[in-house]
Amino acid sequence: MGIINVLAILAGATIGVLLGNRLPERMSKTLTDAMGLVVLVIGALNLSALQDKDFVAEVGAAGTLLVVLGALLLGGITGSLLKIEQHLEDFGGWLQQKTAGSGDRKKFIEGFVNSSLLFTIGPMAVLGALQDGLGQGFDILALKSTLDGFTAIAFAAALGWGVAFSALPVGIWQGLLTVVAIGAGSLMPASVVASITATGGILLLGTGLRLLQLRMVSVADLLPALVFAPLTTLAVQYVI
Repeated sequence: MGIINVLAILAGATIGVLLGNRLPERMSKTLTDAMGLVVLVIGALNLSALQDKDFVAEVGAAGTLLVVLGALLLGGITGSLLKIEQHLEDFGGWLQQKTAGSGDRKKFIEGFVNSSLLFTIGPMAVLGALQDGLGQGFDILALKSTLDGFTAIAFAAALGWGVAFSALPVGIWQGLLTVVAIGAGSLMPASVVASITATGGILLLGTGLRLLQLRMVSVADLLPALVFAPLTTLAVQYVI
């Protein structure tokens, strides 16, 4: 059911672009700042997973933060070597060149990269895919799609058509997660889900800083941390 998420982003981005032509630049910037602040709040709330009882029981109270830190370090090294951020920006630039009337190149790439990161990182993407893959319905994905649709409106009003093209990586990512969930979702411990949620929260904080233009954190280069988080958690559980 990841197609719902893709359609919601496309619809929201289209509405946002149509509204953006009628909104003053100051108002568009205010909308982007508002979304940046909301993303910071969501990221901070996700950090509560560091105190998840199953996570703490498996790796210890101090171990939860160390697991996430280890995942971020390993993920950052891997992502930097793979140049994920650069490739994502290059792909955004290629899309802009192939799209007639897509507007300013820098704004297009910014909209594509930032919205791609925001729509794929959050724990709702992981939990929604798990629920869908396990045949437990798609309530979480439906809620995520609604939120992403409204977020796409605000983003596209300020950043243009690049936001709409973020539906491509979102569709691929959601599809992969659903396939993984079908194969291994039922075997995934609650502690592993908590580690992904906490790590995703930190990445969302980085995305919020990007939206507020306080610091252009290379969040894309840190994305492999979402893979290393469960692996590190399982490794620590095995050692303990």
